[in-house]
Amino acid sequence: QVRLVQSGGGLVQTGGSLTISCVASGFAFSFYTVNWYRQAPGEERQLVASISPEGSDINYSDSVKGRFTISRDDAKKTVYLQMTNLTPEDTAVYYCNEPARGFWGQGAQVTVSS
Repeated sequence: QVRLVQSGGGLVQTGGSLTISCVASGFAFSFYTVNWYRQAPGEERQLVASISPEGSDINYSDSVKGRFTISRDDAKKTVYLQMTNLTPEDTAVYYCNEPARGFWGQGAQVTVSS
């Protein structure tokens, strides 16, 4: 059974940091690109960051570039999103995604207070 199980998230003050993680099971994780998306209330889901197999290609949206870092540990079948210098505009539910077959994590709420 394919699963993407997220952990992390929570409430943080402006300027703070959080790391969220996504643990995969049921498929050959190391061969696949993994994305992080976020969705704020009333808005469409937005691609935040992506990492290819072996981390050879990493991309960020302009809104998080320089503040967020995506990484992967294939031995642990885990992808991380380290978020720093957070602002209230980063408040959203964050989802990990394996795009080749459309797998999604359950989501993690990140709330940044002003």
